[in-house]
Amino acid sequence: MTHPEPLSDIGLAFAHPEARAEASASADPRDRISLRDHVVTADIGAFQPERGQSQRLRFNIVVETRPHPEPLLDDVDRILSYDRLTEAIAAELAAERLNLLETLAERVAERILAQPQAMRVFVRIEKLDRGPGALGVEIVRARASQPVCAEITGEALHPVVAHLTNAAIAAPDLGARLDALIAGGAPVILSVGLPEGPRPMTEHVPTQRRIDLLAIEQNAWVLAARDPRCMVVATRTEIDWAMRQGQLIVWAPSKIVLDAVDGPKAHAGDGVALALWLAEEFAAQRLELHGEVTGPAGSRVPVKTVPL
Repeated sequence: MTHPEPLSDIGLAFAHPEARAEASASADPRDRISLRDHVVTADIGAFQPERGQSQRLRFNIVVETRPHPEPLLDDVDRILSYDRLTEAIAAELAAERLNLLETLAERVAERILAQPQAMRVFVRIEKLDRGPGALGVEIVRARASQPVCAEITGEALHPVVAHLTNAAIAAPDLGARLDALIAGGAPVILSVGLPEGPRPMTEHVPTQRRIDLLAIEQNAWVLAARDPRCMVVATRTEIDWAMRQGQLIVWAPSKIVLDAVDGPKAHAGDGVALALWLAEEFAAQRLELHGEVTGPAGSRVPVKTVPL
């Protein structure tokens, strides 16, 4: 029986992830499951022409799994099902709009490695509509390289989202107000609304939305300047990290709001509505409204008003 010649480094670079998994296999035996040429459509990309335009993505995934120590008994619940791979793709595409294939690949790999049978995963994603060929990325991730996350350990972080009016930001007791929030022990995310004074106005709704969100971000930096403990953050990854580190977070909303698949329906300048949406997105303990402001209706999280 003749054996095929091993692939060169260049050959492996363009081979299917199955060939790469086999070439780099460890001495301990592992099973493999694969998903080949799975095509979905998604709104993804860092360039403006890609925004609002669906394009085809092709996924090829190989997962190395730990051999099952017990008889399978033809029971689907005892294996890592193929459905888990397609579900991981669908869940991450639905979570938020992403700019980079690299980010999507990382998140799909992390979700797959959360399954107890998965030991190593190869994820290749290609854009099929950006040129005459396929443009893509491929990553390899192993269980040992994945950080422990709340989803795996069950140690969920439920922050307090506190919306500060401009009067609350300028109030002399701001430091004491922040002290009280920190003393509660939960992660704290501060949000603000539009600053005082005029801002550019246009009749183009998407443009005005960006202007209003950027104006709110300027106000976030005003708050941060009032207290050195405040850290302005703009992405979900930064918020997650800052919560774990016990940082006092000030939310800069543009990126999360604009990238959200199911974003806030209220006007971008409505700071309270944005704060409520953020609180619901992060399963907050409660939303606190500091200052003279009307509480939102229909909230899925408790709302507490804290007067000046």
